[in-house]
Amino acid sequence: MADDYSPLESEIRRLIEVAGPLPVAEFMRLCLTHPQHGYYVTRGSIGAKGDFITAPEISQMFGELIGLWMVGAWRQMGMPENVRIVELGPGRATMMIDALRAAKIVKDFHAAAVLHLVEISPKLRVLQELRLEGVGVPVHWHATLTDVPEGPAIIVANEFVDALPVHQAVKQADGWHERVVVIKPDGRLAMSTAPDSLPHFDATLPQELRRHSPDGSIYEWRPDTIAFDIGKRVRSDGVALIIDYGHIRQGLGETLQAVSGHNFSDPLLAPGKSDLTAHVDFVALARNAEIMGGRTYGPISQRDFLFRLGIDRRATALKENASPEQALAIDSALSRLTATGPKGMGELFKALAIADPKIQALPGFEGVRS
Repeated sequence: MADDYSPLESEIRRLIEVAGPLPVAEFMRLCLTHPQHGYYVTRGSIGAKGDFITAPEISQMFGELIGLWMVGAWRQMGMPENVRIVELGPGRATMMIDALRAAKIVKDFHAAAVLHLVEISPKLRVLQELRLEGVGVPVHWHATLTDVPEGPAIIVANEFVDALPVHQAVKQADGWHERVVVIKPDGRLAMSTAPDSLPHFDATLPQELRRHSPDGSIYEWRPDTIAFDIGKRVRSDGVALIIDYGHIRQGLGETLQAVSGHNFSDPLLAPGKSDLTAHVDFVALARNAEIMGGRTYGPISQRDFLFRLGIDRRATALKENASPEQALAIDSALSRLTATGPKGMGELFKALAIADPKIQALPGFEGVRS
């Protein structure tokens, strides 16, 4: 019965009944950012007590190193007297609090910084305002990156791109068909494919995938908007740092997943109640940023990036005045942030920098180009 469904699921079902099958990207967008019932609008489930935990919540070391990275980037930019520090999807503001605390040792940078947070969640905005009261820099909020005032900018995004809607297509005998959400005869939401194939879709695929895509293969892609916006913004007096989980070789396969209470769940169950994400295609992200005039560095693994910034030295310094229990926690956090293997954060997560072409080097990316 309709009364058994949440308000968001009821609306999704109504849209399908009126307009037909819903593309996966549109389903994901509604689940995460619906203005009344979306996950990021109604929930603030980050951290040990929430649905998932991010690197800044694991250890202060992560945010501190990002702060020092921002200082180094600012110096490469020529140390502008007014620099916009922009964070996309700041969550509980933990990373920025740690980053600005570490960066405070460089007084000129701290005096030049104006913080701009791109956040759509009213609940998280309230939390961010409370937690950022003592950082000592002006703070402004915006709905999108394009709303941030023009001028020198340092943009950081940790686990932001993975939550942007992802399209999926399925290879069939007559071509590629967009993957959609439908209502089955038994009333369940289910994945299916649009009846008509996507015109000229082969031309958009990487060349190797055109040759080796058996029927049933799934290909994922995101619209180019965020990469274009970042590339356009930094191409004249700006830099950006994107850290997220994803791949540096384009391939086939589904990566869409739902997380609730630190456990994976079915993305079609309880729309709006779980976090939906999909791996970032760093090849496409870098290419599209370069199309708009940005110079890219990386991607490199998070492990490589953090060690290049000196996370091991920071861990040693923190342990000097730590209790045995605190020292163990520091070692555990270091291990977790830099863990190798397909599911280890140090290897699964990648770091990509995008910059004004006039900037010739960035901390952590010395000797690295895309």
